[in-house]
Amino acid sequence: MIELQDLRKAFGAKTVLAGVDLSVARGSSMVVIGGSGTGKSVLLKCILGLVRPDAGRIVIDGEDVAQAEREAFLARFGMLFQGGALFDSLRVWENVAFRLMRGKTRRPKTEAREIAVAKLGRVGLGPDVADLYPSELSGGMQKRVGLARAIAADPEIIFFDEPTTGLDPIMSGVINELIREIVTEMGATAITITHDMTSVRAIADHVAMLHGGVIRWTGPVAELDTNGDPYVQQFIHGRAEGPIAAIR
Repeated sequence: MIELQDLRKAFGAKTVLAGVDLSVARGSSMVVIGGSGTGKSVLLKCILGLVRPDAGRIVIDGEDVAQAEREAFLARFGMLFQGGALFDSLRVWENVAFRLMRGKTRRPKTEAREIAVAKLGRVGLGPDVADLYPSELSGGMQKRVGLARAIAADPEIIFFDEPTTGLDPIMSGVINELIREIVTEMGATAITITHDMTSVRAIADHVAMLHGGVIRWTGPVAELDTNGDPYVQQFIHGRAEGPIAAIR
């Protein structure tokens, strides 16, 4: 479903992506791990076209992204942002239905609200939440609203950017379980970027480690603990000593 070929991106003298090759099968859940500043978010932004890569090729479902019609291309995606990225001035249901009420395929307001309430129910939030504002919700509830918005238009591909950041362990577990269930139910193709190894094990079918601007290792999540790559082993076990230099 997603094919990245020799993807490269630099910002001035700093090279972030130095030739990324990655394949994500249709309907599978890929989790990209790696340290802070290794380019995980840049990778997602390049796929979405928010950042233009310097070189390389991005192919979605057989179509070169560079040749795709922009609105139709983006309509295939859903996104759960790291900080929630909810609009403070809009009610919860309006946040969830934001895409549904815009663009060429906009829905009537009443229909969009019905869909939003249904999606809120799917992530465990009742209809009483729909008319609240984001500021009236806890962090965990805001994350659920963000997830409801990500799936509101039934996308084929969903990106999750650090989905459990700022949440306590119990709420992190709830969000991980919801993500796993929803991706499976929808048959969606998913890419998640995270530092949280609990999330990796809960969400992933396959794992890729981004380090030094390239994919250092990729394989099934079942092989994560047994692969012999020293970079992967240092990262997943949180060891201070190893080939990945710690900032002291």
